[in-house]
Amino acid sequence: MSTQLRPTDVKRLNRHWRRRTEGRIGLIVESVTQPFNLGSILRTCATFGVETVWLAGNTADPAHPQVGKTALGTEHKLRLEKVSGAAQAVAAARESGFRVAAVELARGAVPLHRAPLEGDVCLAVGAEDHGCSPALLDGADILAYIPQIGRVGSLNVAVAAAVAIAETRRREWCDLPDAAEDPDAAEAVRSR
Repeated sequence: MSTQLRPTDVKRLNRHWRRRTEGRIGLIVESVTQPFNLGSILRTCATFGVETVWLAGNTADPAHPQVGKTALGTEHKLRLEKVSGAAQAVAAARESGFRVAAVELARGAVPLHRAPLEGDVCLAVGAEDHGCSPALLDGADILAYIPQIGRVGSLNVAVAAAVAIAETRRREWCDLPDAAEDPDAAEAVRSR
């Protein structure tokens, strides 16, 4: 019978993946106004080791109580930078050594699984109602979209950010040895 991992085993497993992570990820969040969406995005960022989150436009205040409720305190573990708009966010990301990849259903975008997300990349997501602004799309080095097969035309911005961040990390990890080959990770997931 399988059981959930104990906290010490989770820490051991996380340590395994941290040691195998070299690429840097940043995130631009443009005009995401709903605090629960921002909180969910920040929690995902903390989970996957996003280095910096640039909050552009009229993005919700990370100090809002509803952000904290969803982020569960992870917002305090992140480097958050408030910038006035998309152009400033893109410039700050580039100055920090990132290529910028906007995640948007836009002309010229490639499927996320084919986008060049290797190395240091700053993903970018836009507002709940209209997505990334023209300024953000024009400033991006890469345009990528998340393929969808259902009858709904879009994803919630927090879900889209999570899919893009997870895909970026997955690419880095997919060619690594299995966790079972690492003594710490093997011990963490061994059945008890």
